[in-house]
Parts: sequence; structure tokens; C-alpha cells
Amino acid sequence: MTLAKTPLHSLHLELGAKMVPFAGYDMPVQYPLGVMKEHLHTREKAGLFDVSHMGQILLRGADAAAALESLVPVDILDLPQGMQRYALFTDDNGGILDDLMVANLGDDTLFLVVNAACKEQDLAHLQQRISARCEIESLFDARALLALQGPKAVDVLARLAPEVAGMTFMQFRRVQLLGVDCFVSRSGYTGEDGFEISVPVENAEALARALLAEEEVQPIGLGARDSLRLEAGLCLYGHDMSTATSPIEASLLWAMSKPRRADGARAGGFPGAERIFAQQRDGAPNKRVGLLPQERVPVREGAEIVDAEGQVIGQVSSGGFGPSLGAPVAMGYVQSSHAAIDTPVWAMVRGKRVPMRVARTPFVAQRYYRG
Repeated sequence: MTLAKTPLHSLHLELGAKMVPFAGYDMPVQYPLGVMKEHLHTREKAGLFDVSHMGQILLRGADAAAALESLVPVDILDLPQGMQRYALFTDDNGGILDDLMVANLGDDTLFLVVNAACKEQDLAHLQQRISARCEIESLFDARALLALQGPKAVDVLARLAPEVAGMTFMQFRRVQLLGVDCFVSRSGYTGEDGFEISVPVENAEALARALLAEEEVQPIGLGARDSLRLEAGLCLYGHDMSTATSPIEASLLWAMSKPRRADGARAGGFPGAERIFAQQRDGAPNKRVGLLPQERVPVREGAEIVDAEGQVIGQVSSGGFGPSLGAPVAMGYVQSSHAAIDTPVWAMVRGKRVPMRVARTPFVAQRYYRG
């Protein structure tokens, strides 16, 4: 299978990136700095991530918000212009098809960012379910996506566009960067302050080079992106959630807007609502939890989780070392009877029991800029 390349592929090679297959793309997993230093640099200064493999989609029309709302348990009708919201596509069984970001551009236009591995099926899902109600435009080949993350990100980007300094977490606006029309949101996937920048493909490399020329910025690969999001307690689709998990099981009730919940003004009306509401009312059999291994042993995805008697009660969905925490961290699913904070559980690692305790997430405090 031929791997797709992002518009920054040659730049990654020039920067000495180690490339790996990811979601059908040839992507940088790390640069010469190394995963640990890339992670810590992002927490301390600013890191630039190429996330152009993600899918970008526009929905247009007077009915676009109501149409999208029929597919997600999220309030889209009242999403203010210039704001972005986290959302979930659910299936008819209440499972999670994908997670996505939705921004209101105004003029009856919504901007969606969906996961790379799911983007073709997400586009097909939208076309199948709501194409009669709004115009759907794929930007997969037209726009790249850069993420500038870390406490110095605002200083760096404000040199190119001073107005971004006034944005707060989840605000979204059209911004001119190097004379090019971009979509900029103050958001990201690291737990840090930062921005995601949608830029036309032909202008992506020039913008990336301009950002990398700033002394605070280093290029950051997928390895550090994963450890950063894990410390921040953020889910990775296909690992920490899937069609086999509902939003309730995935501990994502917070992502279901109050008007769309069982007792809300616009309750239901999205796929799988009945099952999701039943779990919200009666409880789910399993829950996603944070896990802190009590020994310096990395606990990886797929490891079985057992109780004191050795009975299997769940499975690790993500795990690794948390450089900022200086310790291993993990997330996983356990039976709800074992989901309380501080419950002792064990991971099976190469036939040995590694003690863990159920912990709150995020493991490292999120530092989004809320004004």
C-alpha cells in the first residue's frame, strides 16, 4: 500500500524526522531532538505539529446546523459564530463512530475537523445522512492543518497576527497569516494553550518554515503528541473509544450538551440516543478511567487489567511514560464496580502483575487560555 504524504513531507525529511506509517500517511514520529525532549519543549515553550492528515469538511446552508445536530449528541444550533465545540458521531447502537471539532464560521457555514483514519467514512456518513439538507464540501486535498502548541505559542503566532492574542480557548476566526486566509482556533490536543491553523495546501510549507524560524519553536512528532495527549487525559479514537464504546462508557458525558441529554430541551434525535440515555440512567457496565502504575514499568495498550483475585476486569487502551509527570501513565476500561478513584487494580505485563490505581485525569493540569 502506498502511503499518502502531507504537504510538509519534504520539510520533515529535511528536518531529519524519523517517518512511520500512521492512518495511511507517512508521518514524522520524532525528530533528532527525540520524543522526551520534544514533549518537554512543548510543555515549556512551543511545538509545531503537522496534523494535515486530519480531514477538513465544510457544511453550508440554512439547515446545516440542524442537520449536523441529527448526527451528534451536541448542541450545534446554539453554537455561537466564532466558536468551536467538541463533538461525537454516534452510531445506531450508541457507539462512537469518530470524535471531531465543529466550528461556526457564520453565514450558515460549519467547519469540521475529523480524524485521519475515519475521514473517508465520516464524509460518506455525512453524505448519506444529511446531503439532502445541506451542501457538504471536502477540503481533504485543499487544506493543510498545523498545530502550534505550548505556553509560548501565543507569543509566536501574535508576531504574524496580533489579533490572535485576544482569542480564548475554543474561539475560532479567519486570520491572515503571511498574507494568506487561514482558519485559526485556540485549541489543541496537548493540554497546553495553543492554536490549530488550517492553511491552503500551497501555503503550508511557507507558514511552517516561518513558525519554525521563531526561537521558541521546535518541530514535534507523533511520539510526543501521543505522550502529551495521554498526560492531558485526552482520548485517541480507535484506542480509547470506538464503535464498541458509548460516550457514557468512554467517560465523555461532559461532551454531550445539556440540551441534547435525556432531560434537555432538544433531547435525543441523534443515532443511538435510547441506549446512551439508558446507560446514563442505569449506569454502563464498563468505564474509561485513568490509571497510574505504581512501579516504573510502562503499561501498554492491550494489557489485561485484573483485580486482587486475578479475575480479568478490563483492558488498557493507551499507555506509556509521562515525561512531565516523570512516571508511567495509562488509560483503560474497567468494570464499573472497579472505576472509583484510588481503586487498586493490576495490569498483566509479560505474565507479571503490575500494581496500578485508578486515578483522575488529566494527569498533568490542562493550561488552556480562558481569558
